[in-house]
Amino acid sequence: MFEAGAHFGYSRSRRHPSSTKFLFGSKGGSDIIDLEKTHSHLGKALDAVREYAAKGKTVLLVGTKPEAREAVKEIATALALPYVTYKWIGGTLTNFSEIRKRVERLRMLKGQKERGDLDVYSKKERRDLEDEITRLERNFGGVVTLERIPEALFVIDPRHEDTAVTEAKKLGVSVIALANSDCNVKDIQCPIPGNDSSRSSIRFFLEQMKSAFVDGTERKEFAKATALEAAKNAELLATQEKEKVVAHAKETSEDEQ
Repeated sequence: MFEAGAHFGYSRSRRHPSSTKFLFGSKGGSDIIDLEKTHSHLGKALDAVREYAAKGKTVLLVGTKPEAREAVKEIATALALPYVTYKWIGGTLTNFSEIRKRVERLRMLKGQKERGDLDVYSKKERRDLEDEITRLERNFGGVVTLERIPEALFVIDPRHEDTAVTEAKKLGVSVIALANSDCNVKDIQCPIPGNDSSRSSIRFFLEQMKSAFVDGTERKEFAKATALEAAKNAELLATQEKEKVVAHAKETSEDEQ
C-alpha cells in the first residue's frame, strides 16, 4: 500500500471531520492516512466482497473521475460486473425502470446496426442514430448487464460520487468505498481509508477487490459442486435402498411359494 501511495491524503483544509479517526498525522500541510487502519478496514471490505460473490450478488463498480475510469472498466469487465465510468446518470438506482428503457433502446439500435437494418434510413438519419448509439453507449454501456438493483456499490471517491451514494442510501444498497481524507464516511457501510486520487493507489485497491470477488466466486462454485455431488450420492443411496427392498420382497414371495 505504501508503494502505491495509498497513505497520501489531502490538505488539512479539505479534511472532513469523519475521516479524522483514520489519520496518522500531517506532513507539509497534507494529511497522512494511517495504513494500519486502512489494512483493517480493507480486510472488512474484502470480506464483504467475498460474501457478495459467494452468494451470487451483484456489485456495481463506480468510478467516473479520470484517474479511476480505465482501472474500473478493466476490473469490472474482467469480473463480468456492471460499471459506471463516464457519468452517474441521476436515477440509475432510484429510477431504475427508466434507466432500463434507455438500455433496451441501446440494445435495439445496436442490434439493428449489426443486422444492417439502419441501411434503409437516409444518410442524415443514420448519422443521427449512430450518434444516439454513441451517446447511449457512453452513458449506459457499462450497465447493460444490470438486470436488477445491485446489492452493493464499490465506489472510488464517495465525495465525487455523492449522487450514487445518496441513491444507494435511499434504497438500502450497501456502499463499499475507497475514501480519502476529504470524504464523509458516515453513510458508507465499508469505508476503505486511502488515496482515491492516484492511479496507482486506485488500481491497487481494485486489484484487491478483484481477487476477493474471484475467491468468493470460486467458493460459490465449490459449494454448488459439493451440493450437486451430495444430491447425486443421496439419489444413488435411495436407488440402492429401493433395490434392496424390492429384492427382499421378491425373496419373501419365493419363500412363501
